[in-house]
Amino acid sequence: MISIPRSALLLGLAGLIPFVWGVLTTIFPSLWHMSFDTLGPRFVGPFIQISYGTIILAFMSGVLWGFATKTTGTQAAIGYALSVIPALWAFFFVGGGPVSASIYLIFGFIGLLGLDWQFWRNNLAPPWWMQLRVMLTVVVIGCLGIELI
Repeated sequence: MISIPRSALLLGLAGLIPFVWGVLTTIFPSLWHMSFDTLGPRFVGPFIQISYGTIILAFMSGVLWGFATKTTGTQAAIGYALSVIPALWAFFFVGGGPVSASIYLIFGFIGLLGLDWQFWRNNLAPPWWMQLRVMLTVVVIGCLGIELI
């Protein structure tokens, strides 16, 4: 097992905060009300998860685009085309109410993990990439799923 660089691990874990915060504000009504009054409605429950999840899918498109730059020709063209899928998925499908948006985000993150694997398998991502991505994706999907209960 290859060690994930400390900075990548810490930043990845920090990126889970909005997803976990959404769950906490859903489970604890007093935290919901305090956060709603202090931070506003965008920063509680599924709403923070939906907005942040949409941003992360777009961000990850950029990461995959960067991986595609490590190759040339047809493989690069395929990599660039695949890299825009998460952002387009979020743009076209994430919307409506919190339930449908959460479901589409879950499927978006599952699909992203498949793309992560494809780039990793082609040696375009770092050797530790899948260790990090699987761990983060499991937490994200779990948090989004809890909102659906």
